[in-house]
This record gives sequence, structure tokens and C-alpha cells, in this order.
Amino acid sequence: MTMVTLSVGLDYHPGSVQVCVMDPQGKVLANGTRANCAEELNRVARTFGERIRAAVEVSPGAAHLAHELVTQFGWSVEMAHPGYVARIKQSPDKTDFGDAKLLADLTRVGYLPKVWLAPPEIQDLRTLTRHRAELTAQKRATKLRVRALLRNYRLVGPANAWTKAWLAWLRDEAPLPEHARWVMERHLGEIERLTSEIKLVERRMADVTKDDPFVQFLMSQDGIGLVTAVTLRAELGRVDRFRNAKQMSRFCGVSPRNASSGARQADAGLIKASNPELRRVLIEAAQRLIRFDEHWVDFYKRMRERGKPYCVIVAAVANRWLRKMYHELKTLAA
Repeated sequence: MTMVTLSVGLDYHPGSVQVCVMDPQGKVLANGTRANCAEELNRVARTFGERIRAAVEVSPGAAHLAHELVTQFGWSVEMAHPGYVARIKQSPDKTDFGDAKLLADLTRVGYLPKVWLAPPEIQDLRTLTRHRAELTAQKRATKLRVRALLRNYRLVGPANAWTKAWLAWLRDEAPLPEHARWVMERHLGEIERLTSEIKLVERRMADVTKDDPFVQFLMSQDGIGLVTAVTLRAELGRVDRFRNAKQMSRFCGVSPRNASSGARQADAGLIKASNPELRRVLIEAAQRLIRFDEHWVDFYKRMRERGKPYCVIVAAVANRWLRKMYHELKTLAA
């Protein structure tokens, strides 16, 4: 059996995997559909050699398969960014045969656009934080339906929305027709249910991260609470996987996008290629920092004196705070 390193491309599907095995010279040794089973994939690849470097595009379930191949069979598996792989392909045709071959070839020549393969415990924590994000999105949408229903009947409460006084008026005094009242009660019941679920998730988040130094250090910072700290832990995993603070900031979506050309040097807002929930919690954290942290309060005042808009200042605070945290968290990890 040969001891050369084989390049393997895996085009993942829930029911099957297209497997392309390629030698160092680019010769395709095998390219066919196999069952979505780590043992079967290992059997196919090991037919041609022992040293295996594989690639699979990010998709639901692909990371779980990659971990099985790494931990059970000793493969070296890298996750590929599907968007960048599609740009590299530059072909209108799409087949599983071609996709697996492209992944194997990119792995062979070292041009694979990689995505970090998070360990199982981080993936599990992401499941928890993203579940909370889904619940908060559902709660926000239900609140919007409540406000829309009131607008339909031209009703305005006696106090600010969602205060105790406003909710008491809504439940007991708002002059809604019979069916609208019934729908309103369903909405309010759903909001109460979602609120309880969110609190339950947050208690679980606090319990599973109570001994995590990453989370506890972040929570010791002014303006940073449990949700922000755990979300950063789940999405970043570990900071030493980034080359520098700027790369981590760009990953989080709080770094400005460069739009320079020739003599013109300019920014074009925040970069879009990031996790929206991660960016949201960082922007909210920055809004708290400019209210409660003396250093960032002074920074905010200086920027306002220079005529900078509020949204630009908040994004700048999020960017600078995150870069500062990069160095401190990296020291903590060491």
C-alpha cells in the first residue's frame, strides 16, 4: 500500500457522499457515490493509501462527519467555504462528480478556502446560543404583530410600549373587537411563553459556562453580560486561531470594508461576511460601553465633537474593544 498523501474531496449530502480520491499528481483514483457513513468512506480511501487529507464543504451534518473521520480513523479533514469554492469553480455546470473532484484538487494544490472546524463542545454550545437567538427573534416578531394589530384599530396606549402600565392597558382596557381581542390574547400568551423559554436557556448557558475562564473573563468587563460572553465563546471558539486582532474583528463583522482605488482611500461601511447574531451582540455591547465605561464614554464624546454619526462611533467602539479583547484573551489562553 502506498504511503503518499492522498487528497480526498467529499461532496456531502444527508443520504450519501460523493468521494473523489486523487494522487499527488492529480490523477483521479476513484470518484463515486458512497453511503453517508464514516466507515464506508474510510474503506474506500484506504484502498489507495494510508495518508489522507480530505476536504468537505460546510453544510449541516458535514462537521459531524468530519469529526468522525478525524477521531475514529485519523484523517486530516478541512472544512471548505462553499461560497469561495463556487467562485473558484467558474463553471455554469454543477455535478457531484465535479464538486468532489474540485475539492480534492484544491486540497492537493493547497488552494482550499478553509473554514475552522470547531470542536464538538463548541458546536454544541453554538446550538444553545443559536436556539436562544431564534427564540428572541420569534418574540420580537410577535411583538411587532401586537403593534400592527393596534395600528389597524388606531389605538395608542397611555404609556410607553411594553411597560407595565402599557401592558395593563392592553390586557384590560384596549377597545378591541371580539376577534381582535382573541388574537391579541394569543399573541400575549406567546410572548409570555417565549420569555420563559429564553430565561430557561439563559440559566442553562450560565450553568454550562460557570467554569469557563473565557466567559468569566468577558463577564468581568464593564457592560458585558452573559449572553454577549457566551455568544462570543460559541462563535469564536478560541482566539488563537486568528492570526491577529484585525482578522478576528473582520470575522465578527465590526471592521470597516476597504473601498480604495488608486489615489482614493475610503471605507464602505462594515463588512457583510459575518454572523449577523455575533455582530448584533457586539453592537449592543458597544452601546452599553459608551454609557457605562469611562474610557469609551470619553471616546464617544471626542468622536461626537468631530462630527461622527452615532452609528459610526458605536461600530468603532465595537471594533476597538474586540481588538483589545483579542490580546487579553490570547494571554488568558496561553
